[in-house]
Amino acid sequence: MTTKQESRAHAAAKPVRWAADTVATIREGARLRLDYSATSLWRVDRMIDELRREATPYAAVESVLRGFGAYAGEVIIRQAGGEWWEADGDHCIRTGDGRLWNPIDEAVRCFAGHGSLRLLCRDATTGALEALDRRPR
Repeated sequence: MTTKQESRAHAAAKPVRWAADTVATIREGARLRLDYSATSLWRVDRMIDELRREATPYAAVESVLRGFGAYAGEVIIRQAGGEWWEADGDHCIRTGDGRLWNPIDEAVRCFAGHGSLRLLCRDATTGALEALDRRPR
């Protein structure tokens, strides 16, 4: 089975827009500033946790979770490099060490009580930065 992979520019278009829309919506609605830093993912994890504790139906927050996941992906890219990849409709991050990360799925796991965007970012950036340190100079 082959998968259709899109170019970086095409693959990034949607998640970059979802992330930007999420930043704007959170700034306007919740009056919180998301600055694409790894520490801002603490706030995102807490917002997702609050949605879960309020028993918000998944259908009501599906696009919000997609936006939070895309935001986390942009944080990873800005912290450790990498790029968006799209395969069969899924958007993933490929970091410089060659690993794939799916922050959008992680946001859904976080909503289910089994994930953390902050920890995903930590794991993705630590491995990618270590790989950069091992590169021949």
